[in-house]
Amino acid sequence: MDTGTAALAGVADITLVKQMTMTEQPLYETIDGCRSCGSRRITPVLALGQTALADLLLTEADLANQEPIVPLDVVFCPDCCLVQITETVRPEVLFHRDYPYFSSVISSLMEHTRKNALELIETRKLDQTSLVVELASNDGYMLQNFMERGIPVLGIDPANAPAQVAIAKGVPTLIEFFRPELAQRLAAEGKLADVVIANNVLAHVANLNGFVGGIAAILKPDGTTSIECPYLVDLLDKCEFDTIYHQHLCFFSVLALDKLFRRHGLYINDIRHLPIHGGSLRIYAGRKENVQDSVRAMIADERSRGLDKIDAYAAFGAKVDAVRRDLTGLIAELKANGKRIAAYGAAAKGTTMLSYCGLDHHTIEYVVDKNAFKQGRYMPGSRLPIYPPERLLQDAPDYVLLLPWNFADEILGQQAEFRARGGKFIIPIPSAHVA
Repeated sequence: MDTGTAALAGVADITLVKQMTMTEQPLYETIDGCRSCGSRRITPVLALGQTALADLLLTEADLANQEPIVPLDVVFCPDCCLVQITETVRPEVLFHRDYPYFSSVISSLMEHTRKNALELIETRKLDQTSLVVELASNDGYMLQNFMERGIPVLGIDPANAPAQVAIAKGVPTLIEFFRPELAQRLAAEGKLADVVIANNVLAHVANLNGFVGGIAAILKPDGTTSIECPYLVDLLDKCEFDTIYHQHLCFFSVLALDKLFRRHGLYINDIRHLPIHGGSLRIYAGRKENVQDSVRAMIADERSRGLDKIDAYAAFGAKVDAVRRDLTGLIAELKANGKRIAAYGAAAKGTTMLSYCGLDHHTIEYVVDKNAFKQGRYMPGSRLPIYPPERLLQDAPDYVLLLPWNFADEILGQQAEFRARGGKFIIPIPSAHVA
């Protein structure tokens, strides 16, 4: 395997990287086979270049150091249909102590997950004798809905900052990675789940088989797992290339998920296509096979699109390049006319967007974000300073590039006063336009 030891020049979590350098642990490894089935026939799809690590926000002190830069290359496995990136950055770096993502900051996500929780309570008939386990439970935003009904819960999340927020709320949380060893320990302790929830985490997992096998190990015989992940079809159709970054190792079709879960004695019995995060899947899987028409229909649709063959991905790179040309052309025109441009949302996807499009302080002055944890820091790669959203009203830039475009309706609503004063937003996906 190729390793990225040469990239260990500096990072937001400086202490961790120095420790890794001293012990000669590589920052990343490059796979030579499929993450799901192990096939060596993985085929290139897209190269996004050398990119900073998306969620390693920089402090003032970090600006004196060179950041680690890691290749961002996408490949396709013709044997199990999985689309994936080839580089695996050490999870201790990606999901570090100061991991900045807090789910409860996003009100539309809170409402989405609450509806999901209430539906699970009703359909699974959960009560005080049940157990709900959530993997990547973040700040407890999902599990607190079950606790309100007196249903026992357990959160598992390796990121200290959001996990400590959950614990402060009274949500039982293990600050650990969900690895096979932990699954076996929980099973041995009799902590078997009626429901295992894993929202927006499966794509982050390097050991897919260990993760899914772990779910099977802690799931009761009649239990169910509810998993949400970004949907490959939406990524391709809407050209959502900025959702590709080093935390997202895989991009799932139902074809790929079905093969993965069956390998571990789990069956995808029902599925929903949801609009959240630009287009996601929610799958319901269990040990008993009871496949519904919803699953069969999506698999048939994917086959009709040719997602089981490399040819379907040939045009994707050209579409990505067109998005870059449109966005950089629009911004260049605005700058030529003397317009000032800021950005909204220090989201991970913003790092990919800014990096691939070559946008930095020469074109964008700063970024604003509602998350107080991110304020006062700097974006990876572009090193743009991050301020509270109130700065838009105080400073009055002419245009704001909306990096978390998947929450456009919510953010545009929040910024009604800025827009009323003449401020405009640039929406980059699916093609650059002004709102």
